[in-house]
Amino acid sequence: MQKKNRSRKTHDATNKTANLAVKTNGPKTARRREGYIRSIVPKTLSRTRSDIATWRSALRAADNVDNPRRARLMNLYDDVMLCAHLTSQIELRQKATLLTPFEIKVGDEIDDQATAVLNAASWVTELNTHILDSVMYGHTLVELTTTGNTTEPVAVTLLPRQNVIPEKGMLLFREDDSKGLQYREVREFGNFILEFGKDHDYGLLNKAVPHVLFMRFAQSCWSELCEIYAIPPRVLKTNTQDPEMLDRAEQMMRDMGAAAWFIIDTDEEFSFAKGADTNGDVYNNLIRVCKEASSLLICGAQLGQDTLNGNRSKEESSQKLFDKIIQADRTRVQGYWNEIILPALVRIGIVPAGLTYEYQQEEDLEKLWNQTHQAMQYFHVEPEWIRTKFGIEVTGEKETGALSVPLAARDGFFV
Repeated sequence: MQKKNRSRKTHDATNKTANLAVKTNGPKTARRREGYIRSIVPKTLSRTRSDIATWRSALRAADNVDNPRRARLMNLYDDVMLCAHLTSQIELRQKATLLTPFEIKVGDEIDDQATAVLNAASWVTELNTHILDSVMYGHTLVELTTTGNTTEPVAVTLLPRQNVIPEKGMLLFREDDSKGLQYREVREFGNFILEFGKDHDYGLLNKAVPHVLFMRFAQSCWSELCEIYAIPPRVLKTNTQDPEMLDRAEQMMRDMGAAAWFIIDTDEEFSFAKGADTNGDVYNNLIRVCKEASSLLICGAQLGQDTLNGNRSKEESSQKLFDKIIQADRTRVQGYWNEIILPALVRIGIVPAGLTYEYQQEEDLEKLWNQTHQAMQYFHVEPEWIRTKFGIEVTGEKETGALSVPLAARDGFFV
C-alpha cells in the first residue's frame, strides 16, 4: 500500500512539468510540428577576408530603400563573432540576465508551479537568448513549433536573418529570391511566429564591426612582424653561373629550415626596408584601443581588464554602469514576455491566461544598511527584519552604545 502511494506522488510530481494549461479549462494545445524553417534553402557561407569596404558595401545593400537586403551584413556579423574578445563581452552581458531567476505571477501572487517549470525549461532560455540577441543583431524573427513532449512542449527556431526583410515584412525561402512570404499576414504571426526588435535596427554589432576589423589587421601585421624579425631570412652569396651548382645551393637552402632564403650575387646586398622602430607596440596599442571600444560598446565599461591603471573605485563605478545595462536588458525581456510571448503561449494553449513575467527588483544593500544604521539611532528596528535582510543574528541590545567603527556593505560584514 505504501509503495502504491509513493508511485502516485512521483506521478503527480512529473505532471508538474506538463503543459501548464492543463490545470485550467482552457483550449487544447494547438499542434504545429513543422514550420517555415523547413522551406528555407540553406546557402553556403563564403569565408572571404573582410575589410572596411566590405562593411560599407553591406550597409549600402541593407539601406537600399527599394530592395533592402541584409544577407551580406548578417554574414559579416557571423564573421566578426569569431573574435574571442567580442564574444566574451557579449556572453558576459547576456549571462547576467539569463542566469537571473524570474517569477511567474497571477495578479500579485507568485505561481510557484509555473515559476519552477518555466525557469527549468530550455526553450525559455532559448527565447530569452534570441530576445537579447536582438540587441546585438537588430531585428529578430523566431518560430515556435510544438513537440508533443510534456517537459519541453515548444521548440524555438531562429529564422535566418539573411532571409528576412523586416522593412517589407518578407521572409525569403531563398536568400536571393525577389519575392517571399509576407509573414505578418499569415495566421501563425503573433502565435507561432514572434518578432523582436525594430524594422530598421542593425544592432550593436554594426558599431563593433570596424573595431574587430582593425584589431584583426593589427594582429595580422604583428604576426607578420614576428615572422620576419623573429625568423630572419638566410642569404647565400655566390658568383657561380653553373646551373648544377645553383641547383645544389637551392636544395641546400631548402633543407636548412622553414625560414625565407635568397641566393644573390656577391656584388649584391640585401637589407630590410626601414620602418618604424618598434617591437610591436604600435600594433599592441591599436589592439588595446579596439578592445576598449568593444567593451564600452557592449558592457558600458571595462570590467576587470584594466590591470595597469585599475583601482577599486574605478571597478565599482564600472560595475554600477554594467548593472544599469543589465537592468535594461531584463526590462526588455520582461516587456516582450508580457506583451508578446505570454499572449502567444495562451493562444497556443501552452500556459493559462492571466500570467505575468517579472524579475525581482534587487535592493542596494549598502544604501539600505546606511539608512538602517541612521534610523537605529532614533527608532527601534525589529531584530528579525535585520536578520532577514542582512543575515545578522541579533541576540540582544548593546549596552555600550553605538559602534565606534561604521560598517558598510562592501565590508562584507552582513553579506
